[in-house]
Amino acid sequence: MLSWRVCQLHAALSVSPGVSPQFAVPLPGQPPPGQPPHEQLEPEAEMGPAVMIMKPIMRFLQLLCENHNQDLQNFLRCQNNKTNYNLVCETLQFLDIMCGSTTGGLGLLGLYINEGNVGLITQTLETLTEYCQGPCQENQTCIVTHESNGIDIITALILNDISPLCRYRMEMVLQLKDNASKLLLALMESRHDNENAERILFNLRPQELIEVIKKAYHQEKDCEGGEVSPREVGHNIYILALQLARHNKVLLHLLKPPKRTQEEGEEGISSMLNLNNRPLSQMLKSSVPAETEAEDPLEYYEKHTAQIEIVREDRSMEQIVFPVHSICEFLTEESKHRVFTTTEQDEQGSKVSDFFEQSTFLHNEMEWQKKLRSMPLLYWFSRRMTLWGSISFNLAVFINLIIAVFYPHHSGAVESPVLPILFWAMLALALVGMFSQRNGLRPLSVALILRSIYHFGIGPTLLTLGTLNLINKIVFLVSFVGNRGTFIRGYRAMVMDVEFMYHVVYVLTSTLGLCVHELFYSILLFDLIYREETLFNVIKSVTRNGRSILLTALLALILVYLFSIVGFLCLKDDFIMEVDHLPQPKELELGAHGEAAQDFLNSCSGDQVSCTAGASLLAVPEEEDDGTERACDTLLMCIVTVLNHGLRNGGGVGDVLRKPSKDESLFPARVVYDLLFYFIVIIIVLNLIFGVIIDTFADLRSEKQKKEEILKTTCFICGLERDKFDNKTVSFEEHIKMEHNIWNYLYFIVLVREKNKTDYTGPESYVAMMIKNKNLDWFPRMQAMSLVVTEGDGEQNEMRNLQDRLNSTMKLVTHLTTQLTELKEQMTEQRKRRQRMGFVDVQSSAGTVPPGAGVGGNHQIVKT
Repeated sequence: MLSWRVCQLHAALSVSPGVSPQFAVPLPGQPPPGQPPHEQLEPEAEMGPAVMIMKPIMRFLQLLCENHNQDLQNFLRCQNNKTNYNLVCETLQFLDIMCGSTTGGLGLLGLYINEGNVGLITQTLETLTEYCQGPCQENQTCIVTHESNGIDIITALILNDISPLCRYRMEMVLQLKDNASKLLLALMESRHDNENAERILFNLRPQELIEVIKKAYHQEKDCEGGEVSPREVGHNIYILALQLARHNKVLLHLLKPPKRTQEEGEEGISSMLNLNNRPLSQMLKSSVPAETEAEDPLEYYEKHTAQIEIVREDRSMEQIVFPVHSICEFLTEESKHRVFTTTEQDEQGSKVSDFFEQSTFLHNEMEWQKKLRSMPLLYWFSRRMTLWGSISFNLAVFINLIIAVFYPHHSGAVESPVLPILFWAMLALALVGMFSQRNGLRPLSVALILRSIYHFGIGPTLLTLGTLNLINKIVFLVSFVGNRGTFIRGYRAMVMDVEFMYHVVYVLTSTLGLCVHELFYSILLFDLIYREETLFNVIKSVTRNGRSILLTALLALILVYLFSIVGFLCLKDDFIMEVDHLPQPKELELGAHGEAAQDFLNSCSGDQVSCTAGASLLAVPEEEDDGTERACDTLLMCIVTVLNHGLRNGGGVGDVLRKPSKDESLFPARVVYDLLFYFIVIIIVLNLIFGVIIDTFADLRSEKQKKEEILKTTCFICGLERDKFDNKTVSFEEHIKMEHNIWNYLYFIVLVREKNKTDYTGPESYVAMMIKNKNLDWFPRMQAMSLVVTEGDGEQNEMRNLQDRLNSTMKLVTHLTTQLTELKEQMTEQRKRRQRMGFVDVQSSAGTVPPGAGVGGNHQIVKT
C-alpha cells in the first residue's frame, strides 16, 4: 500500500498545470490550481487526500518500531515472502519526492516545503529515525545505500534556510532541522565502520555546517518562549558534527573554539618558560586587559556536551556523545570533592558500584539545588557555608583564649600597658597582610578584640563574641540545611544524619556558653577534630577496632579481678597504702578537741569518778599519723586498689604494696604475684590494647596514602593505571578528562533518568535497562577504546598482511588452475585429434588392400 501511495504521490507531483491536480502540492505563496488567488486555504486543504492519509500511516509505522523493536524493524524491510516490500526504502523515496529532489530542485527546498506539508515531512523523518535506532544496522545500510537522493535531502534540510517558510514559521523549520539531525545520528548509531559517515560527508560542506550551528545559537533570543529552542537544535547539530568530525579532519579543526587555541598557545609559552610561580603566571596572563566578549557558540556547546564509553551486550565498546542536562549545572563542588575522595573500592578494586549507589543521592541534590535557586536569601547563605564554618571556629578559638588568659575576670575595663602595644602590633600585621593580598583578617580581628577588652572589659567582650558565634553558627546550620535539603527528607533522615546532629549540638553548646557559663565554650574546640582529617583519623584509630579494644579491656578487668581475689585471700596485710590527709584548720581542730574534753569532764563528774587521769590524757597532744592505711580489708577495696594503682604503675601493683622481707614465709608467693601481674597485665594485655590502636592508626595512614596514590595514578571508572598510557596516542590526563570522565558518567545517568523513554536512542535504552536492573556491566572495566585501537593496530596490520598474502596466493592458485584447465583441454584436444587421425589412417589402409588379402587379413587380425 505504501508503494502505491508513493507512486501516486510521484504521479501527482509530476502532473501538468492543465491536468486536474487533486494530489498536487502547490508552491508556497501560490493558490492551488483551479482556485482564485485571493482565497486562502487551511494547511490541511493544501494537500489532497492521497497525501494527507500518509501522515497517520507514517505515525503507525513509527509506533510499530517504538522502543527499538528490532523484529518489526527487520519485518518492514523484508517479509520473507515470495514478494517482499521494502517499506524502509519506500519511506525514504517518499521523503525524496516530498522534498522535490526528483524534479532536480535539491537546492530549492523552500519551493516544495511549506506550512501545509512540513508536518508530514517531519513525521517521515521521525519514522525513518525509528527505523534505524536500536541500532538496526540493516536498515541503516538500506537507507544509506539507496539510489535516491534521500541522504542529500536530509543534509540539505539541515544546511538550508527553507525560505520563505522560515520567515513566518521558524519553529517548524527548527523542528525539521532537529529531526533531520537526529535521523543522521541514527544512521551512524553504534557503527564501528565509516561507510555511513563518509556517505553523509560526501555532499556536506563542513563550513556551512558550522555556520548553521552558530546561527541556531544566536536565534535563541529571537525565539524565546517557543515550543522548540533554537539552541537545543543547534546542540543536536553540534553533536552530529562531532560524530562526523571523527572522519573529517577539516570539520574537526573547525569545531575547536578559537579561545581554546589561544589558551593552548599561552600554556605552551608558560611551559617553555617553566613558570611554576602561580602569582607570576597570573600576572602574565592578566597583563593584557580582558575584553568583554560574548560567549562563542562552539565554546558553549563544548561545555554542555560530554562523551563516555560503554560496553554493549556483545562486550564491544561504544563511544556516546550526548548533551549535558540542564539540571547537572546544580551539582556543587563540595559534593564532587566528597564523592571523588570518599568513594570506596569493592572486592574487585572498582569504585563504580559505590559511585552508582551515590548517583541517586547526587541526582536528588541537583533537584534540591535547582529549587534552592528560587529562594535567593537561602541560596546566598548556602553558597557561603565554608565561610560561616571558618568564622565559627575562629570565634571559638578567640573566646577560649580570652577565658584561658583572663578567667576569673572582674567587671570593668582592663588597664594594662601590654594591650595597646599588642593592639598596634596586630593592626600593623593586618595592614601588611591586606596589602600583600594575604590573610590579614585574623590579625585585624585580634586587634579589634584587644581594643574591646581594653575599653569595655572582659565580660562585655565575651558576651559580644558569644552572641556573634551563636548567630554565625545558626547561619551555618541554615546554610548546611540549604545545601543538603535536610528538611525535605523527613524527620527520620534528620535524626539519622550524624553531621546535622553534630551542628545542632554545637548550637546548643554555644547557647549554654552564652546563657549559663563561659566554660562551656571549651567544648567548641572539639570542632578541630571535625575540620581536620588527621585528628579525625586519630579518633578513628580507636573507634575503628573498638570491639577488639573493648574485648581486650574486658580481659584485663577479668585478670585484675582474679589478682584482687588472690591478694584479698593471701596478701591482705601487704596492701598498705601511703596516703596524704587533707590539712585541717587549727581553730577547727582545737575547737573539736576542747568540746570533747569538756564532755568527758562532765560525764566524769556526773558519775562521781575521778577525772584527773582522763584530763591528763586529754592534755597529752595527739600522736602524729604515720600516713598509711589498709587498702584490702574488703574485696571491693582490693579490686579498686589493684585496678587503680596496678594499671597506672609501670611495674604493676607490686610498686605500691608493702616491701616484704626475704625472711617472711610468703615472700616467694609475693614475688610470683608481682611478676605474674607485671608480665600478664602490664606487658601483654595493655600492650595488646596499645598495639591495636597503633596498628589501626598506621593502617589508616597507609590507606590514606594508598587512596591518594590511586586517585593520582588510576582511572576512577575503568581502573587502568597511568603506565598503561605511556607511549600511547592518548595520555592518562586526556583519558580521565575526555574518555572516562567520572562526572560525564553521572551526567549520562541523570540524562537517562530525566529523558522521556520514547525519545531514547539505542544506547540510552540499553543503559536505562541496565540501570533499572542495577547491572553495572555497561561500565568499562580495565579497557578503553583508545588502548583497544592502539593495541589492535599491530594485529590489524598483521591481519591485513595475511589477507594480502592470502589474496595473492588465491590469485596464483586461480591462475595455476586456469593454466591447468587450459593444459587439460589442450591434452584432451590432442588426444581427440590423434584418435581422429588414427581412425582415418585405418580407413585409408583398409581401402588399399586387395579383396582376397582383405579377407585373409581380417582373418589374421582376428586370429591375432
